[in-house]
Amino acid sequence: TNDQLVAFLSRYRDMNFLKSHGRDNARFIRKQGLDRLFLECDAHMWRLGDRRIPEGIAVDGGSDWFLLNRKFVEYVTFSTDDLVTKMKQFYSYTLLPAESFFHTVLENSPHCDTMVDNNLRITNWNRKLGCKCQYKHIVDWCGCSPNDFKPQDFHRFQQTARPTFFARKFEAVVNQEIIGQLDYYLYGNYPAGTPGLRSYWENVYDEPDGIHSLSDVTLTLYHSFARLGLRRAETSLHTDGENSCRYYPMGHPASVHLYFLADRFQGFLIKHHATNLAVSKLETLETWVMPKKVFKIASPPSDFGRLQFSEVGTDWDAKERLFRNFGGLLGPMDEPVGMQKWGKGPNVTVTVIWVDPVNVIAATYDILIESTAEFTHYKPPLNLPLRPGVWTVKILHHWVPVAETKFLVAPLTFSNRQPIKPEEALKLHNGPHRNAYMEQSFQSLNPVLSLPISPCPGGAGTEERSLRGHSAGGMAGLVGGRDVDCHGHLCHGPHGLPGHADLQPDGLELLQP
Repeated sequence: TNDQLVAFLSRYRDMNFLKSHGRDNARFIRKQGLDRLFLECDAHMWRLGDRRIPEGIAVDGGSDWFLLNRKFVEYVTFSTDDLVTKMKQFYSYTLLPAESFFHTVLENSPHCDTMVDNNLRITNWNRKLGCKCQYKHIVDWCGCSPNDFKPQDFHRFQQTARPTFFARKFEAVVNQEIIGQLDYYLYGNYPAGTPGLRSYWENVYDEPDGIHSLSDVTLTLYHSFARLGLRRAETSLHTDGENSCRYYPMGHPASVHLYFLADRFQGFLIKHHATNLAVSKLETLETWVMPKKVFKIASPPSDFGRLQFSEVGTDWDAKERLFRNFGGLLGPMDEPVGMQKWGKGPNVTVTVIWVDPVNVIAATYDILIESTAEFTHYKPPLNLPLRPGVWTVKILHHWVPVAETKFLVAPLTFSNRQPIKPEEALKLHNGPHRNAYMEQSFQSLNPVLSLPISPCPGGAGTEERSLRGHSAGGMAGLVGGRDVDCHGHLCHGPHGLPGHADLQPDGLELLQP
């Protein structure tokens, strides 16, 4: 508890609690890049060259989570002695200064006898998953990052022997169950009937954030979801000769939340404003939009049984093995990643084929699946823009269909957060030049896969549909629909997608609570 932490630190108020890397200093220096010069510029950490470690200094380091006492903090902050001055200068050009500066200064200072090799926390390291150079786009170095705790890691809390008051990392969008388990372990169970214990909501947009915080893709789709909720509301309350739930959308969506239940993504909650034309009153409604299941095993099923799941998205997190772009909101200028989840079995090679909405084969490649592989992911170098509509990714083994998954590339109604112009829509919504997603053409495979070749992909017909969609209120006009319940200010309903006027309702679905 917090009282226990206060009592512990009060008892040892003269000590400093830091976790050291161990005894192999040379290895630590290489791993941390302390013998290299780094400089941050334009949101990137650049490696500039080599440098020497200061002589006569015992370099130490470890976790950048620590507890320091007041005396040492004042020494580091205000001292002008050679040690502090030179170390501040040295660590000004270091990749991860907080993981070594305080350790090194403490160990070489008059306060060295106050160091305790324990930072009072458990960190969930899994080097196999956490050391994948996943941050190369922002730093010229390969480092490691701890994983989020999950239920299978719970034994670590029970087995700790040293004083421990903190743990990391926890992330409810990755796993909330472990947080509930730890709550119960520390404080006992919640009262019977406590609501929402397995639910989690995370706000990703609110009006004060301003639409500049949204991409054109998310802004387009949030508007689409809101309009779909209004259409379902009108449909649900319409009777012959009466329409008492007719709405006109007002402004941008007010807020957007991600919703999870039992550690599964359940969709978006879009709060939006509209005028109820029946009573000339401004109302606030909420629409729940949930992704459909679009992964499908081939029928009849093949003899190949290792594939468990496949998905396409962006922002793939190789450490936590999920797409951070929850819901898979993709636009023409996105670069999608194909992911597959595998069961154990013999080494095999599978073929992956990407097919655009008019049956242009955009990419095909083979993946060697080793016997111990659990996940594979690959981002094909597709030429942009991607053609809007429903794409299909097929997985074959010896050219026998194993499974397929679909994903939506949404056409845009906004460009730089402003309504898109017709000429921009034409440029973005007709696919790449000459339908060439890659230098090599794969159209000879169409007969093999029984895919009819569109007579004029990207031709005049597509341009006409693009213009018609834009003039009708945007490229993300909503389609599809069953009945919907409209209870007060909360509207829910079945499916409907943003897309061209003739786009089929695959990919996203509105559900009742």
